[in-house]
Amino acid sequence: MIEPKEFYRKLDSLLSKIHGVKSGSDFLFTIVEDLEKTFSSDLHIGRGRIYEKNGIEYGLISSLSNCENVDIEINLPTSSNAIQSILNHKTYIFDNTGFDIRKKNNPRKKYAIPAAITVHNQEHDWILIFELKDGWIREEIEFCLNAVRAVLNYRLLSESIKNEYEQAYLIQKSLLPTSSPKITGYQIAGNSRQAELVGGDIFDYYKFNEEEFGFCIGDASGHGIPAALLARDAIIGLRMGLENNMKMVHTLKKLNRVIFQSVYSTRFISLFYAEMELKGNLFYINAGHPPPILIHDDKVIELESTGLVFGALPEIDLRRSYIKIHPDSVLVLFSDGIVERQNNNGDDFDLKRLKEIIIENKNMEAQEILNAIFEAANKFGDKKKWKDDATVVVIKRLK
Repeated sequence: MIEPKEFYRKLDSLLSKIHGVKSGSDFLFTIVEDLEKTFSSDLHIGRGRIYEKNGIEYGLISSLSNCENVDIEINLPTSSNAIQSILNHKTYIFDNTGFDIRKKNNPRKKYAIPAAITVHNQEHDWILIFELKDGWIREEIEFCLNAVRAVLNYRLLSESIKNEYEQAYLIQKSLLPTSSPKITGYQIAGNSRQAELVGGDIFDYYKFNEEEFGFCIGDASGHGIPAALLARDAIIGLRMGLENNMKMVHTLKKLNRVIFQSVYSTRFISLFYAEMELKGNLFYINAGHPPPILIHDDKVIELESTGLVFGALPEIDLRRSYIKIHPDSVLVLFSDGIVERQNNNGDDFDLKRLKEIIIENKNMEAQEILNAIFEAANKFGDKKKWKDDATVVVIKRLK
């Protein structure tokens, strides 16, 4: 029997390796090898090998022994009692059954008792099998293998989730504009910062013809992947409707019905959508989004809501509104992550500060106004991590 303090020290070291070993095709093999090196003499454990599920059987993919010269089975059917016992118990020692992973025509008696654990991520299932020499103790084997199994599964699942998260990030990033459109007589700039790797804020631009362009900003409720999925649906739904030359109100009402039927945990999204003529006529719908701010001379105008947020009801009333954008005007669209940015005292950046920043920088270029807003909000929040998604779009009509 291994001395407890020494056992815990070695086990802790092994578990740390599981967290620290570089991922790759030989990751599991490295862990099996380290387990044997660490506990071969103390726990009387050896001949580790790895089986991966492939259809109706688990096939041997790696072994610390040369498969051609030893008596181990290459394929283990999932329907067998032995595999079912492993899958049901997660960690299993075959000391009271007739299970034997040796080839039937080989009478070798060493390592007669197998011990196995299940390992998996979201795409693959493995079984790690070891054989026990004389002198093994059940409590020590089960304690060790249970700990290894738990940490291995956590590591593999975490990496799988991280990979999916990164894929969601790339998908969302590909949907948001990478640059601003060049429109005669206008400057346009936009940016979005997510509180997590992916988020629920959106913005987009649309160029219909030489005389008219459009833009939008939206904010899906919640954070993370559920909000990002809803944001994706909103962006794609708008693009499809607009490409089919559908009318503004009809397009947005149809988009609302799609969002209402969503099964995601977050299914509400505010949206401001507008179509601008080059001569300054702006037609818009504001579905529950924070009112964009229009600055012209000394006037400050808020483009108030013209309807409910999307997803609240299967059918909603939306009315189109109009305003004139005069030369030398600045229109700023934003999500509530900007105005609700808090400092250490719990105070909000608020709408008043945002208006002051816009007025102070209204003679700057659109990109500079955008940068000034984010810099001011970031500084106000003591440059800490953003707790909510934050998006700003600046539309400036030139003189």
